[in-house]
Amino acid sequence: MNVLAAAVAATLSLTLAAAPAHARQSAIGNNDGATKDGKEAQDNKTQQVEVRGSLEAYDPRRDDTASKIVVNRDEIAKYGDTNLLDVLKRVPGVTVSGNGGRGSEVRMRGLGAGYTQILLNGDKTPPGFTIDSLAPDLIERIEVMRAASAEYSTQSIAGTINIVLKKTVKAGQRELKLGYAQARDFMGPNANLQLADKAGRLAWSVTANVRHEHYSRTVHNVEEHADASGIEDGLRLGRLPESGRITMLNLSPRLIWTLENGDSLIFQTLANFNHFENGVHTLVDTELGPPPPYPDLVQTTSSIQKLLRQEFNWTHKYASGAKLDAKVVATAGANPISTYRTAAGTGANPLRELVMSHNSVHGLSTMGKFTSASREGHALAFGWDGSELTSPDSRRVRDYAQSDVVPPGGDESYAANVTRLAVYGQDEWNVTPQWSVYLGARWEGVRTRIEGNTFATVHNRSAVLSPLFQTLYKLPDTKGDQLRFALTRTYRVIPVQRLIPHRFDSANNSQTDPDSIGNPNLKPELALGVDAAWEHYWAEGALVSISASARDIDNNMRNQTVLEGSRWVSRLTNTGRARTHGLELEAKFPLKAVIATASSLDLRASLSRNWSSVDGIPGPNNRLMDQTPLSATLGADYKLGAFSTGGSFVFKNGGEVRLSANQVSYESVRRDLDLYALWKLNPRNQLRLAASNLLGQDYINETSYIAAGGATQRSRTIYPGSPVLRATLEMKF
Repeated sequence: MNVLAAAVAATLSLTLAAAPAHARQSAIGNNDGATKDGKEAQDNKTQQVEVRGSLEAYDPRRDDTASKIVVNRDEIAKYGDTNLLDVLKRVPGVTVSGNGGRGSEVRMRGLGAGYTQILLNGDKTPPGFTIDSLAPDLIERIEVMRAASAEYSTQSIAGTINIVLKKTVKAGQRELKLGYAQARDFMGPNANLQLADKAGRLAWSVTANVRHEHYSRTVHNVEEHADASGIEDGLRLGRLPESGRITMLNLSPRLIWTLENGDSLIFQTLANFNHFENGVHTLVDTELGPPPPYPDLVQTTSSIQKLLRQEFNWTHKYASGAKLDAKVVATAGANPISTYRTAAGTGANPLRELVMSHNSVHGLSTMGKFTSASREGHALAFGWDGSELTSPDSRRVRDYAQSDVVPPGGDESYAANVTRLAVYGQDEWNVTPQWSVYLGARWEGVRTRIEGNTFATVHNRSAVLSPLFQTLYKLPDTKGDQLRFALTRTYRVIPVQRLIPHRFDSANNSQTDPDSIGNPNLKPELALGVDAAWEHYWAEGALVSISASARDIDNNMRNQTVLEGSRWVSRLTNTGRARTHGLELEAKFPLKAVIATASSLDLRASLSRNWSSVDGIPGPNNRLMDQTPLSATLGADYKLGAFSTGGSFVFKNGGEVRLSANQVSYESVRRDLDLYALWKLNPRNQLRLAASNLLGQDYINETSYIAAGGATQRSRTIYPGSPVLRATLEMKF
C-alpha cells in the first residue's frame, strides 16, 4: 500500500542519502530481485543487502502515519488453526460473534453487522464469500486498520481488515502439512501443500488446502410465554439433534514475471470449493399452553459453494521514481442450495416441502494507483476503484412428494446488479523528522438495481465524499513516545439481500422466530469519526498504547419485528441517529525488556471497552446492535531451543441489547482458552499440537418480545461447546 511505501521511503531516506546517486536510483527501481549480467548484477546484489537491512528496522505499526496492526505469517500459523476466525479472535481490538462457528461475524470496536470492512488483497470480497471458507495457510499477513484511508473503500465505520494472500516466493520451497482435529462433537483431517520456485525472471507458487469435518451435536431451546400479569402460560422445550459434514478446498496459484524494463506482471488465482450438508430434527415438547404448528420438524440442507477469483496486477516504475500500480480482478461463483422440510403438524396439513435456490455471482473490478515522487517529503498518490457485479438468484418451492407441482404464486427469481466507482487522492507529508501528516479524500458512488418477478424493480443509489486526516507526532527528547490523531468520514453500504422485498418464511412463526423480508427503502449509514492514541516503545518488540475513538452515525440500521396480518415479520429498518465511543489498551513486550533475564518469554495483553446509544430506541441497553461492550486478551509465548509453547485467553462480554421498544436480545459471555506447543524435530520436520476452547464453554443466545398489553414471549437457545485438539505434522521436502 502507498502508506507503507511512503513510510519505507522515509525510513530509508538517511541510508539512501548516504549512498551514491546511482545506488539510490537502482535501489528505488529494483523489483523482486531482477538482475542483469556482469557488473550490474553484482551492484544490484550489494544494493539488495542494503535495502533488506533497512526493511528489518522498519515497523509499520510504529512508523506508518496511518494506524494499523499487522499480523504476520508466524502469528497466523502459531496455533495451527484451520479456521481464519480463530486467528482473528486473538487480535487486539477484534472480536468474533457467537462461538466462532459457521456464519460468525468479525467485529472491530465491538461493532458487527457490516460495520467492519473485510478486504481480500485490498479488494472488496464478493457477495456470498464467508471469511471462514479461507484457510489460514493461504494468507501471508492480515492488516487491521483502525482509521480509514483514501486508498481503500471508506465503507469502514468500525475499521478495515485486509487479508493479504501469500505473495512471498521462496526458491525451492516444498512444504506439506498433515493435520487432524478432534472434539466431542466433530472430527476431521486437513492437509496443506505449498510449492514455490524461481527461474530467471519468472517466479511461481502454488498453495493448496483441503479440510473435511464430520460433526454431530444437540442444540437445546426453551420457549416461554407469560401474560400481562407475569404469570407463565406457555412453556415449550425443544431438542434439536443435528449432524452434517463440511468439505473445503482452497487453491491459490501465483505467477510473477519481472520484465527487462523492471515492470512486473502478477497473476494470482483463488479457487474455493465448499460443500456443506446439515440435517436437523426439531422436537418440541409442550409443557404448558398450545403446541407449535409443527412440533416434529425435519430439515436437511445441502449447499455447494464455488468461487473463482482471478487477479492480474501490473506495476510500472518510472525513472523519476514514480510508480503506477494497476489491477484487474474477475470473479465468478455459484451457490446452489437444496432444503427438504417435512413435519408432522398439529393441524390437518403436514408439511412436505422442497426448496431449491441457486445464487450465482460474476463481475469485474479494477483498481489503480499512481504514486508520485516529485516532491521531497511528500508521497502523493491518485487512484481509482471500480466494479460491477451481477448476482442472479432463483427460488423454487415444490411439494416433497410431487416435485413437478408448482405451488400458488409460482417460482421466484431476481437479479441484482451493483455498480461501484471511486476516485481518490492522498498525500503523506513528512513535515519534520518527528511529525508526519496524512491527507486524503475519496468519492465513492454505489448504484444498485434489483429486478424480480414477484416485486417491483428496486433502485438504490448512494454517493459519499470522504475527507480524511491522520497525523503522527513523535515526541522529542523521548525514547519512543508518540501521539496519533485521525478524523474520518465513513459509511456503511446496504447489503443487497437486505434490499430485496422477498419473504423467507419460518415454519413455526412467532415473535422470536419471525419471517424475514428485505426493505428497498433503506438508506446508508453515515459516520463522522475521531481517533486518538498514545504509544510508547521502549525496547525491541515492546509496546504500550492507549487509544480512544468516537463515531457519530446517521441513519442507523437495525432489525425490527412487527406483526403483519397473522404473521410476525423481521426487516432491517433505519432508526435514526446513534453514537459510539470506545477505549483500547494494549501492551506487549519480551520479559527481558522488564527484568534482566535470558528467558525467551513474550507477554501480551489488551482490553477494549465500548459504549453506544441509539436515539430511536428507548433505554436501557439501547446500544448498537450486536456490539460487544467489553473484550480482553491475555497471551504468552515461550521458546527454549527447538521447543516453543504458548497460550491465549480471550474474554468477550455479552449482555442485553434493546433492538426496539418491544424487542430485547441477549448474548452470553464468551471465554476461550487456547494452548499450543511446537517441536522442531529436525531442520525439515516439526510437530505442532494445539488445543482450543479448553473451558468447553457453551454459547447461549436469547431473544424476547413484549407484545401490546404486556404479554412476553422469550426464546433461549443453547449451543454446546467442547475442547478441540489438533495435531499437525509439518514437513519440508
